[in-house]
Amino acid sequence: MEKFVKLTSMKPLLLLLCLLPLAFAGHDYGQALTKSILFFEAQRSGYLPHTQRVNWRGNSGLNDGKASGVDLVGGYYDAGDNVKFGLPMAFTITMMSWSIVEYGKQMASTGELGHAMDAIKWGTDYLIKAHPEPNVLYGEVGDGNTDHYCWQRPEDMTTDRRAYKVDPSNPGSDLAGETAAAMAAASMVFRHSNPAYSSELLRHAYQLFDFADKYRGKYDGSITVAQKYYRSVSGYNDELLWAAAWLYQASGNQYYLDYLGRNGDAMGGTGWGMTEFGWDVKYAGVQTLVAKFLMQGKAGHHAAVFERYQQKAEYFMCSCLGKGSRNVQKTPGGLIFRQRWNNMQFVTSASFLATVYSDYLASSGRNLRCSSGNVAPSQLLGLAKSQVDYILGDNPRATSYMVGYGNNYPRQVHHRASSIVSFKVNPSFVSCRGGYATWFSRKASDPNLLVGAIVGGPDAYDNFADERDNYEQTEPATYNNAPLLGILARLNGGHGGYNQLLPENVPAPNPVVRKPTPAPQPKTTPAPASSSGPIAIEQKITTSWDAKGQKYYRYSTVVTNKSGKTLKDLKLSISKLYGPLWGLTKVGNVYGFPSWLNSLPAGKSMEFVYIHSTDPAAVSVSSYNLA
Repeated sequence: MEKFVKLTSMKPLLLLLCLLPLAFAGHDYGQALTKSILFFEAQRSGYLPHTQRVNWRGNSGLNDGKASGVDLVGGYYDAGDNVKFGLPMAFTITMMSWSIVEYGKQMASTGELGHAMDAIKWGTDYLIKAHPEPNVLYGEVGDGNTDHYCWQRPEDMTTDRRAYKVDPSNPGSDLAGETAAAMAAASMVFRHSNPAYSSELLRHAYQLFDFADKYRGKYDGSITVAQKYYRSVSGYNDELLWAAAWLYQASGNQYYLDYLGRNGDAMGGTGWGMTEFGWDVKYAGVQTLVAKFLMQGKAGHHAAVFERYQQKAEYFMCSCLGKGSRNVQKTPGGLIFRQRWNNMQFVTSASFLATVYSDYLASSGRNLRCSSGNVAPSQLLGLAKSQVDYILGDNPRATSYMVGYGNNYPRQVHHRASSIVSFKVNPSFVSCRGGYATWFSRKASDPNLLVGAIVGGPDAYDNFADERDNYEQTEPATYNNAPLLGILARLNGGHGGYNQLLPENVPAPNPVVRKPTPAPQPKTTPAPASSSGPIAIEQKITTSWDAKGQKYYRYSTVVTNKSGKTLKDLKLSISKLYGPLWGLTKVGNVYGFPSWLNSLPAGKSMEFVYIHSTDPAAVSVSSYNLA
């Protein structure tokens, strides 16, 4: 973070070329989700795994923690620099985990759940290392001042890599509380796919909460080098409540629910009406979770207190909608605007809360209560969608603020690794100040594409300057992307009538690991068949051709009813589709039977086809009935 004060004949081919633009109408939330997860691989520190897809990055920070006698290799760089800041990193893990806890099924249908879980585990593996003893937590590696003096690839770092910790003599309740929340939330993600790891995470969460609660103090009073970059303005009461809420969700232990009930008034959970949510200020997130517990009927004798939490949660939602007593500022183009520097962090975080709260309300059959009157839950989801669509290009500048999405996106990102030629292309050492002279000042596009990164975004008037030294607008951050994962999965998945108040059940990810290549070409062998109970889906390429230097493929997809009953009301989810499709009827975000077919008898099959220039689309069964 920079903050210096801070078809097989010509006719079908012509038809294809005419229809291709239609495939890009609206936004491809599935594609955006894929890219937003990919960004985290560019932010990795440590030894990169063989599954690494961002191949212009290399190993870095391999001696982190060594001078302190502890292994702190791994984790994430927070933004465009090479420092590992514990507070925003933990918040990033919490929000990625919350995204999966709520929308893991939708993520699984896109084929991205495994990648998202890998992104979380990369962070939690590091957080486990950073917590070597019950009352010791390392909260920073590297020093922002010396790091920002240099413009170097992570692979070339010559800056101070000192490690900073909190302990009983130098407490950090906010840092330890947020890390406890991250561990607890992540434990829910891995509960079914990796129960041993889930239990380990929960054990760390318990210890960290006790440490945070017993030895109270602000972490930036102990790790003073963090003050200039990630100062804890809100203090630590919000993190203690936040951690308790996540520990209750993860464990069901009544102690943590009682903690929220007993301390809600004294610690500000019921008192603070917020208009922001982010790595520092957690109150709106706490209030949203406690409102969920209330709607789930779990409040018990704390109901009166929890209702006060909920009132403040709804204060936040109404302010974002512009229907409250004190509303958030928005740009003329409709983007939530809080501050000049990296405003997008508040946009994605607020949009996530609006998304989940919309689903909580819909699941409980309630409306949102605002000072201007009752508001339907769909308006909250509509708000989140409007913010995401703005980010993806529906704005006055027609600029996508996600790097690599669309055609018009930032090319001069304030990011050391992406702005300097990859060491795999040119291994010549880039010196501390030499990087500024050669690469930072270069008025050209970045040599490496930081796919999926959400940059700081436009100013209060929708203006944006794509310049590397404009760090307030062109620097990305992990905590910009983390909340977006859940929203994109939700928007891509549509609404199948699921109930967000039922117990969470994150599905196991697809165990198949796909290793991409720089320019992936589909295999001409049939794609592996998939099935959902009685329904089998098989895809294969039937023909291919070249047009204007681009290879196109015609895919045939056969859906077979393997049951002994008639298949009705079939809904298919199709993502990663970049061309025209024939043989299905699109209904909202899903696909149904074609107009000439109402059902599929037992043992029968139907076929649909599509054309595009890459691997097979991801086709899965969303819902169906058997009669």
